[in-house]
Amino acid sequence: RRLWKVLALLLAFTLVAAACGDDDDTADDADDTADTADDAADDADDMADDGDDMADDGDDAADTLVIGTALPESGGLAFLGPPMIQGAELARQDLEAAGANVEIITGDSGTDGAVAQETVGRLLGSGANAIVGAAASGVSQDIIQTLFDGMVPQCSGSNTSPAFSDQDNAAYYFRTVPPDEAVSPIIADVVAAAGHTKVAVVARADDYGTALGDLVASELTGLGVENEQIGYDPENVAADSVVASVAGAGADAVVLISFDEGFPIIQAALEAGVPASAMYGADGLFWNGLNGEIDPANPNVIDGFTLIGASGGEDFNTRLTELTEGNLIYGGQVYDCVITLALAFAQAGTTDGEALMTAVFDVTRDDGGDTACSTYVECVTAIDAGEGINYEGVAGPIDLDDVGDPTFGRYAIAEFQDGVLTAIDSQDIDLSFNS
Repeated sequence: RRLWKVLALLLAFTLVAAACGDDDDTADDADDTADTADDAADDADDMADDGDDMADDGDDAADTLVIGTALPESGGLAFLGPPMIQGAELARQDLEAAGANVEIITGDSGTDGAVAQETVGRLLGSGANAIVGAAASGVSQDIIQTLFDGMVPQCSGSNTSPAFSDQDNAAYYFRTVPPDEAVSPIIADVVAAAGHTKVAVVARADDYGTALGDLVASELTGLGVENEQIGYDPENVAADSVVASVAGAGADAVVLISFDEGFPIIQAALEAGVPASAMYGADGLFWNGLNGEIDPANPNVIDGFTLIGASGGEDFNTRLTELTEGNLIYGGQVYDCVITLALAFAQAGTTDGEALMTAVFDVTRDDGGDTACSTYVECVTAIDAGEGINYEGVAGPIDLDDVGDPTFGRYAIAEFQDGVLTAIDSQDIDLSFNS
């Protein structure tokens, strides 16, 4: 019986030991399960990291500034389009060579608001964060509200209407060409210096023509030159009637403020005996092919005709003329629009419209001790070094005032000589005293 008790006791210990062994196996299984869970968590972390990496890649893609251009490929300003379009293209090439995260997509502004509106809608739908254009002031008025509502910066290198300076929806608008107050005294000075005493100021009756015509007339009056303003409907030009009004005014010179619809007015004036040397054109006619449009058979038909318009500096004009056969109008100003936006993006570090506009003002004027720079590479190097910059463009200093108008203008004065539009002078004008 003692033996059975011993055996029973041994059996009990065996069962307990076995039970303890089962507990260890269960614990091991639990540990294995925990390890598996840990592995799964690690895998989840890895997947999250991959997601973060993908998000970062997405952020990097969004860190590209997309600039859409709405410039005249068709319509009444198509003949002036090449220097503007090529100015933007030269800026694109320079930005690409510098490794800038800037993409440029293009479109036609025409001289019709419907064309420009469709183009801007397409550009914005394609991811444009800023718009360069339109060329004509009236066309920019057709798109400015859309861009204001979308908080999309807009820069024009050719809008000269004074209206943009004080309108409520221009908070995201700036330009690199001064308003007409800058060129009007130059036109008046050139005409007065030639000895004319009675001038007919013939202008298209729209935002551009009326504003510039009024200013030129006022400047002529201030110089003691008698003048008369003659407006016409650009959609229905009666050239003979316009020239009859010029004759009726007894004018000895004509200042013509027009686009291509002014060609028949020039033809009619020549036929009426007005010499080309007594004709002056503003920027809307500044074209080296103008003589061929007036008389394809006679390249010397408008020898003596003088044109005044905004242009770039000598170095840039030399570069541009190789692409445009000497057509330079507004090319430098459009180039400066693109580079200014690219520098604003480099400084702001975002495509947010409000931040970009703040940076546009910062990079185009000297706020005290800023580094002056004239190329994208020079400027962005200074930005990367933490310096403030003052971009001085290919068309000269920009120095934006508080409403987004440049306070410096550079203008070419050219004359047709032996059938070739030849630069005879240039003038810079400083408007900072008005800012």
